[in-house]
Amino acid sequence: MKMPVPVAVLAVLAALCAFLPPQPAPAGPPRVTDVRPLRALDEAFGRYADHGRSPRHWTGGDSTYSVPTPAGELWVFSDTFLGTVRPDGSRSPVIGEGGTTPFVHNSFVLWKASGPRTVTGRDASGRPAPLVAGTDPGQWYWARAALRDGNDVSVVYARYARTGSGPLDLAWRGNVLARFRTTALSRPASPTPLPSSSGVSWGAWLERRGAYTYVYGTEPAASGAHHLRLARVEGSDLRRPWRYRTARGGWSAREADAARLTGPGGAALLTSNELSVVRHGDWYALVTQRADQPFSAETQLAWARDPGGPFTRPRTVHTAPEAGPHGTYRDADVIAYNPHEHPELERRGHRELVVSYNVNSLEPRDVIRRAAIYRPRFLRITLAPAT
Repeated sequence: MKMPVPVAVLAVLAALCAFLPPQPAPAGPPRVTDVRPLRALDEAFGRYADHGRSPRHWTGGDSTYSVPTPAGELWVFSDTFLGTVRPDGSRSPVIGEGGTTPFVHNSFVLWKASGPRTVTGRDASGRPAPLVAGTDPGQWYWARAALRDGNDVSVVYARYARTGSGPLDLAWRGNVLARFRTTALSRPASPTPLPSSSGVSWGAWLERRGAYTYVYGTEPAASGAHHLRLARVEGSDLRRPWRYRTARGGWSAREADAARLTGPGGAALLTSNELSVVRHGDWYALVTQRADQPFSAETQLAWARDPGGPFTRPRTVHTAPEAGPHGTYRDADVIAYNPHEHPELERRGHRELVVSYNVNSLEPRDVIRRAAIYRPRFLRITLAPAT
């Protein structure tokens, strides 16, 4: 039988508690102490791009996800130019527009100890083709994040369709999972449909923590930015049942219950279409493009204690020097976009982030005239404990 605690005892306990030292407040998120270009990676991709002579050779791409594999570092790209860069730094126009440059919507670059090589699919004539190809000429697949699953590599792809003649006239149509053997990277298993009923492009980031893989998805906002949602699966096989983070912080089996992740105090959190959420010590670092300005060149960083937030207010840590009329190329059409982290390349534990971002132009002729525009750039962001 449970006995009541005498009132006098409670009073004594309350008095004793008044004299206990206060518990220290939780430390704040890490602070950024330095941001600088990671020239070694920039130059490595530049050398590789500029010195190939094969029609299957990578000369530029975007998305720039990565995953370590037994075969080497696997770089996962979306739109990719292949072929040869001319001595003057230009490339021939793409096939179909009077030139000789092959162009595919997704590819790999496998970087082994012996050096990099490009991996694409092949069409019926043996010419370069996307690794994951659309069944309709007006549809294609762009890469999302990747992860190791045993000896396989799993990559999420988003299916898109053309809606008009302009470079931004396109629409998301669904999500699929492609699995690749590291010994046969050019031949994926048939894509497996992934949850797609709520208009969320899942796979913006994949983060393996403990017993779960967390799957981040982006949903277009009216402003052109994106809302962020979260799902998870047990283990690393994304074909297993998904559970979705709800507004109350629980997990639901219904995709429609996936809630938008928030900023401080429940404020709206807006992000870029591609991003990363990686654990650093007791905190999760969200790397995103500034989302409240169209075509912003700013990379921002926010922090959260939990994979599902709430996140601190994103703060700018870097502005891409390549972009805009006053940038490297003195070209108002040049843009920078979709940064994310490469944790396997970090050598200082939780004290740094290695981040890539993409550079492109809203004028397609620019990346024909100057092939070097359309390549990833890299940053090393140094962290220190909060003071």
